[in-house]
Amino acid sequence: MSRRRQRPPLRALVALLAVTGLFGLTPPDTGSVPLETTAATSTTATVFYYTKTKNWPTTYLHYAPDGGSWTTVPGVRMETACTDWVKKTVDLGSATGLQATFNNGSGTWDNNGGNNYALGTGTITVKDGVIAHSDPCADTGTGSGNQATVYYSTATSGWTTANIHYAPTGGSWTTAPGVGMENACTGWWKKTLDIGTATSLKAAFNNGNGVWDNNNSADYTIPSGTTTVKDRTVTADAKDPCAAQAPDTQAPTAPTGVTATATNTSVVVSWNPATDDTAVTKYQLTRTGGTKGTVVTDVGSTVYSDTGLEEKTDYAYTVKAVDAAGNTSPASAAATVTTGEKAPAPAAGTPLGTDPRKDPIYFVLTARFYDGDSSNDRGGSQDVKSGNAANDDPMFRGDFKGLVAKLDYIKALGFSAVWITPVVLNRSDYDYHGYHGYDFYKVDPRLESAGASYQDLINAAHAKGMKIYQDVVYNHSSRWGAKGLFTPTVYGVRDSQWSWYYDEKNEGFEYDGLTVEPKSGKSYYNGDLWSTAEPSGNTCVNWGKPTGGKSAEGYTLYNCQWPSPTSGMFPKAYYHQCWIGNWEGEDSRSCWLHEDLADFNTENATVQNYLIGAYDKYIDMGVDGFRVDTAVHIPRVTWNRRFLPAIYDRVAQRFGTDAAKNFFVFGEVGAFVNDKWNRGSVNHSAQFFTWKERKEYSADDATASIEQYNYEEQLGTGNQPTSTNAFLSGNSYHTPDRSQFSGMNIIDMRMHMNFSDAQNAYSNGKDSDDSVNDATYNVVYVDSHDYGPNKSSTRYSGGTDAWAENMSLMWTFRGIPTLYYGSEIEFQKGKQIDCGPTCPLATTGRAYYGDHLAGSVTASDFGKADSASGEVATTLAQPLVKHLQRLNLIRRAIPALQSGQYSTDGISGSMAFKRRYTSGATDSFALVTVTGDATFTGIPNGTYTDAVTGDVKTVSGGTLSVAAPGKGNLRVYVLNGPGKIGTDGPYLK
Repeated sequence: MSRRRQRPPLRALVALLAVTGLFGLTPPDTGSVPLETTAATSTTATVFYYTKTKNWPTTYLHYAPDGGSWTTVPGVRMETACTDWVKKTVDLGSATGLQATFNNGSGTWDNNGGNNYALGTGTITVKDGVIAHSDPCADTGTGSGNQATVYYSTATSGWTTANIHYAPTGGSWTTAPGVGMENACTGWWKKTLDIGTATSLKAAFNNGNGVWDNNNSADYTIPSGTTTVKDRTVTADAKDPCAAQAPDTQAPTAPTGVTATATNTSVVVSWNPATDDTAVTKYQLTRTGGTKGTVVTDVGSTVYSDTGLEEKTDYAYTVKAVDAAGNTSPASAAATVTTGEKAPAPAAGTPLGTDPRKDPIYFVLTARFYDGDSSNDRGGSQDVKSGNAANDDPMFRGDFKGLVAKLDYIKALGFSAVWITPVVLNRSDYDYHGYHGYDFYKVDPRLESAGASYQDLINAAHAKGMKIYQDVVYNHSSRWGAKGLFTPTVYGVRDSQWSWYYDEKNEGFEYDGLTVEPKSGKSYYNGDLWSTAEPSGNTCVNWGKPTGGKSAEGYTLYNCQWPSPTSGMFPKAYYHQCWIGNWEGEDSRSCWLHEDLADFNTENATVQNYLIGAYDKYIDMGVDGFRVDTAVHIPRVTWNRRFLPAIYDRVAQRFGTDAAKNFFVFGEVGAFVNDKWNRGSVNHSAQFFTWKERKEYSADDATASIEQYNYEEQLGTGNQPTSTNAFLSGNSYHTPDRSQFSGMNIIDMRMHMNFSDAQNAYSNGKDSDDSVNDATYNVVYVDSHDYGPNKSSTRYSGGTDAWAENMSLMWTFRGIPTLYYGSEIEFQKGKQIDCGPTCPLATTGRAYYGDHLAGSVTASDFGKADSASGEVATTLAQPLVKHLQRLNLIRRAIPALQSGQYSTDGISGSMAFKRRYTSGATDSFALVTVTGDATFTGIPNGTYTDAVTGDVKTVSGGTLSVAAPGKGNLRVYVLNGPGKIGTDGPYLK
């Protein structure tokens, strides 16, 4: 992230009470009827099994009471209970539960994926792998009295079964949890109830496993007849929500505002969204012209980048809108365009397309890493004031040529993914890191050289088996707007006071950050930005009038002299109009962070098209993923509706679905606190962004963003989805359920904030993992270009031993280990990370690293340098480098450490865990302890070999004990493992 306003001091942490509400854990008020089911005292279990899915002619229950023996295969035959259900009541004696499997008596089994079913006592249902507690055959609604047919929606909660617990008016409550409802249609459950002479009933709903919807403890009042209950809304005399809908025959409106813009032989086509009585699901783009004839392409968004066209050729584009029923709108008016000459660029790359969890990440500030071409070095308007000029250290110094030259250094460390700062053309006064985008469609020339374009970097990395993750910004542009979308004109008078600041206009000159404008002698020329005359269409208030204030130099300040969200200078359609007041409020998603960061109105279709079209360009070049800056400042519903689908659709379109599956998007959700939920706000918590939406919102994106914010804040932290994707089931790996994954992974802000020591980070990280869709994809780092642990403004300075311990944890625990450039030698430890233009960059945590890389290095494999000479050889000989190299060798050799789920069950030890990954012929199981001793119980018997020492332990009783290896050291005992990996070093020994 780029520079931002200072936030207020952290408030004291408050323990949050469980929130009761739509899906709280509070059961209903049942008067004198006890809430417990009969399972609490019963020694029998009545097991109901759902047969519709299996369609077996007969069903057997094969079981063993807890602590007892299994029945003889195939078990006991179950009897018909009601439509689609069979049942069996079994005597458990004194047992309080049973293990069970089901079969058809002819060798076909349902054993819960090899885990068996763990059932309790009382009434139990097993339906498609889901265990619940109710009688699905009770109360079939065939009596002669009054009846109530109740439909209940689980579309929001995602419940896989539903029960209704009720009492007719004047009557008694059913025994909790009530009676099972029947699946009526997708998202709806149904039950018809006999209520005798009563004309209404009280009711609450539950999922059969203790999660209740009791209308915020008020219960529901439901009349006789047909009633629907959805999101706490009761609708009497309702229509059947599962009845066949009238066919949709209405076509969408024709798209309008179609534009086509050519750059060389590529064309970006965009248009305004069409409207429909239900919803537009896609667009059909038709291109005519050239020698290839008519081409029709399906597009999911309202922007399309058409590449590889013929030179100097006329093309025409029309667009039709299509709804889910296949109704197609009339064609739009045609947009015509003529292509230019083909750009002399290298062939686009192809993403490597492998599981991103296999690739440790090295994060570089490109302009501060290594200078391969001094001709593109540039200072800036603050270069002298900051002290950089005196140090001969221009802020734009490193470049792609330098990065290409040192890819072997990064490979020798063992990293196979490089996260680089944004590449788009920037425009701010003290900007070298890339977060102040000006022309999102142009690579900043200060980073490129002849033979070392951005495309060349991508291709060179891929040739070495290394990925490029591009830092991208959707939230904001530079203070000077975004070229091609909107750039503001500011008031500027070149009088004796301000002539130093406002450059004389040169109508024929275009700013690119690199080319020196001849009149001013500057590459950071600003003559194109200002005007003394009020521009046509000006919306800035009090243009050119003195504000009454003075600058630091004592100069008169004028209105509209400086970009501001509240001045009216930026159009409301494209930019937000306010400053953030509450960092955990809705305004943090719809206001400016800082005067340098003009906040896009990301709910506007034109803005969306501009950004999607820009980032399509870099996807087409073959980048392997996006690190998303300031992701928390855009509503999740906008990510889920617009930007994330556009990213994955484009990758799939260009490179196939497998490449899209492994295109790695990870977001910076800046939750700078030490608790699980960011001061109780789910909308501002990192894990929140890993999930799809749970309900439909308004078709208008701006309205939807408010609806989504309010809905999720109301549900609160106690009603967010949970996941077992990161966790083992006992000792077994299970297939993750990614069906509700949004497409955005996250930087592990909680571990980052708590990396004051490794134990602290480990404990906090584990605590959040159940609320992340899949924490095995979390990007884990200690510090970065923004902050150190606990929101420290300095680079980590905990000491070499502590760094070794941090690395040992990061490289073996779940998630993807990530290192900020130079941390392998504790570069700039304790130095202030960012002081803006008030001090030279050489004194900060963003100092130039190239002096440590001088010389030559070659690496043909990860984690090993084939040769090195000069200063880079000294760098590679440092103790943390040796430690890092061996950790990377170990991690690469053990799949469980890359993609495995983990568990701490049955394990003693402060930082100890087991991990397993199973896929095809691969079955990797590892026991890990960092720094301290550990005992692992209940593990599979067999031969375990430590990857660090080569020590071999044979386990026959399910227990393995490990002595403390010492701070920074670790032990990795692998079942049927490869043996010792690498050679002993200063920490791993």
